[in-house]
Amino acid sequence: MTQTMTSPTSSQSDTTSDASSADDFILTPPAVFPYKEQQLTARARITEQMASRILMLDGAMGTQIQTYKLEESDYRGERFADIDQDVRGNNDLLVLTQPQMITDIHHDHLAAGADIIETNSFNGTRLSMADYDMQYLVPELNKTAAKIAREAADEFTAKTPEKPRFVAGVVGPTSRTCSISPDVNDPAFRNITFDELVLNYREATLCLIEGGVDLIFD
Repeated sequence: MTQTMTSPTSSQSDTTSDASSADDFILTPPAVFPYKEQQLTARARITEQMASRILMLDGAMGTQIQTYKLEESDYRGERFADIDQDVRGNNDLLVLTQPQMITDIHHDHLAAGADIIETNSFNGTRLSMADYDMQYLVPELNKTAAKIAREAADEFTAKTPEKPRFVAGVVGPTSRTCSISPDVNDPAFRNITFDELVLNYREATLCLIEGGVDLIFD
């Protein structure tokens, strides 16, 4: 697992488009990484804590969500009640439709002693959201997931300032890979390019940072 230290800034806007499918999205990445100074601040804070104590990571988000035994209507909420696509299993969507539930899970992990909590954004890329035809939600999903986790972490930090809590932005794998062919009869075929994967991950990562995470887990 690769870890990249980061920190939020409120002045940075996202660089996403409103593409309708995973195949036609266009992203224009900034020429210079916009969070360098904040990155150094987060790294310093975490390094300082790690010098004096072991930092505990939270538990699994997905298995905690399963304990709620959610139905299709729970995933949809009011906002997506009338869409044609089934969304049950789209756990990332719950930051929009069941935010209190996600907050409660973060609180449970923090109360159990977690120093670092992970955002509910494992599938928050356009490629992954294409399975639910929800690519357009990627910026909102990631920023909201980060905001929910940030608020939970800050609430617990305020109670015990000597033990600050941190937020890790999670960027999971996609359903496509440029290392092997999805077609056993055509080993040379690829259904995505490396550059397209970079843009997918970059979009999700920058949105998580803008939302308030301290570091990235990918």
